[in-house]
Amino acid sequence: MTERTTQSIVIEAPADRIMAVIADFAEYPSWVSAAKSVEVRSSLPNGRASRVRFVLDAGVIKDEYELAYTWSPDGLVVSWKLVDGGIQKAQSGSYTLEPLPDNRTRVTYELEVDLSIPVIGLLKRRAEKVITDTALKELKKRVER
Repeated sequence: MTERTTQSIVIEAPADRIMAVIADFAEYPSWVSAAKSVEVRSSLPNGRASRVRFVLDAGVIKDEYELAYTWSPDGLVVSWKLVDGGIQKAQSGSYTLEPLPDNRTRVTYELEVDLSIPVIGLLKRRAEKVITDTALKELKKRVER
């Protein structure tokens, strides 16, 4: 049984501003350190991306993959699943935004990755923790700038 890695952070901004940053895939290479290129392959009628192709370079880990996105009607949750991967055979994740008092928002990031190469469970969970931690800190820095 695979386990999901979950982490949260509080960002000093309203949820709609945070979701706008999450949804702006074209800008990812300017603030997501591992993102070398990001291309929206298809969009929904409301303009939100439905399929996005990523090229990542995180030093020892390099990958190209495509994700399918689902956006909640209330604008507080975005989730994704892998549709095509390089070293990944599965990926699913989500950002859940919880509005807090004083225009702050708790952002929870869940991630589960399964690689096509064998990796010890402890190392995989540690890598997922680093990915979620880095993603949340980079998001916070981008939104609060």
